Amino acid sequence: MQLPFGAPICELRNVQMRFPSGKGKVQRVLEDILLDVRPDEILSIIGPNGSGKSTLLRLLSGLLEPTQGEVLYHGDRLTGLNPGVAVVFQTFALYPWMTVEENVRVVLRARDLPEGEVREQAHQAIRKVGLEGFEEAYPRELSRGTKQRVGVARALAVDPEILVMDEPFSQVDALTAEALRAELLDIWADAERNPSSIVMVSQSIREALLMADRVAILSGIPGTVRTVVEVPLPRPRDSRSPEFMKLVDHIHDIITSAELPDIHVTAPMPSSSQEDPVEPLPLVQSADILGLLEFLEAQGGTSDLFQVASHTHVPFDRVLTTVKAAEMLDLVDTPKRGVLLTALGKRFVNANMDDRKDLWRAQLLELRLFRVVCQMMELEDGELPKEALLVELATRLPMEDPEQTFETLVGWGRFGELFAYREERGVLTPE
Repeated sequence: MQLPFGAPICELRNVQMRFPSGKGKVQRVLEDILLDVRPDEILSIIGPNGSGKSTLLRLLSGLLEPTQGEVLYHGDRLTGLNPGVAVVFQTFALYPWMTVEENVRVVLRARDLPEGEVREQAHQAIRKVGLEGFEEAYPRELSRGTKQRVGVARALAVDPEILVMDEPFSQVDALTAEALRAELLDIWADAERNPSSIVMVSQSIREALLMADRVAILSGIPGTVRTVVEVPLPRPRDSRSPEFMKLVDHIHDIITSAELPDIHVTAPMPSSSQEDPVEPLPLVQSADILGLLEFLEAQGGTSDLFQVASHTHVPFDRVLTTVKAAEMLDLVDTPKRGVLLTALGKRFVNANMDDRKDLWRAQLLELRLFRVVCQMMELEDGELPKEALLVELATRLPMEDPEQTFETLVGWGRFGELFAYREERGVLTPE
């Protein structure tokens, strides 16, 4: 179908996505998404975990229907699978009992194509990604990079108009990822063939800018499109050029303005019985916070947020959550893009383990949630059943997962020797 000049291939219009989360509650995943996929472009989507990136891809491919709003394909409302989309999965998703060639052919047979056409299209796709000679190999015999090439070949075999990729290079080493990105750009740049466009979820700002014509930045839970950044740089791109680094800094600033110092942790919903709300906890372990503090101490007490992620090899969204947790305990401060130890944080990292536990415990008691738990233990004569606490957490923090909050709360409490969880009896007791 010939597109009118400038008309998008796919559009998400005012899309909302909800999932049931048990006990009659609903988890809001995406909120009021307005986004389009244009012809002859690469669109990259970045954002923290939980912001709905993978859900957005499933909506584009027709694997999910939106709770509200609509997905359009060539201007028509999409019902069922999107005929113009093929998906490359993060975890390869190959059939282990099939050879490389059989893994590619299976999607073509699903379209009821003649066997001769199946063989020809499979051969072309395998050749396109440089897998000639591997046709009879099984997935167990392949490296991670080769497995991902099979996934790309399988997607390309159906001649998709849009290639949708969910963190396609996250499971391979850095050098292989560089090679795959270059090969994919070469395939996309061939104007005589599909895919016309690529939509790719990435956790790396550098990768997004190396690949994309536009970068859509999601933020929050539920996910919203914070902004879409145009990338006007010519290809091939030099990641060390001043123009490239300026765009990296620009996107860094957008993300940090959205996530720090107030990284999203779903706020409790007000209720008539909740005059003094408790704080949701970032879902990180005490060891993660200690590791952050030790890293900052080694850096002289301060570091750039993105250097923390780069030097520690920790995913950026996890760094953000860990920083927020440390900030809640008044152990770090986050001016702009910096992360620095507070006076209390410096005392903490220079203290012995017993003094660290004392400082930690004192900071926990500054948080209303931990005071509530201690009060509940007193009312229960020193033994608070887990089920009773889960009910309290679900009531006070209706948008949080009570089991995950419980695990985090117990981990923090144990380190500060504030309370202990007796798993055999299912009760919390004072330490």
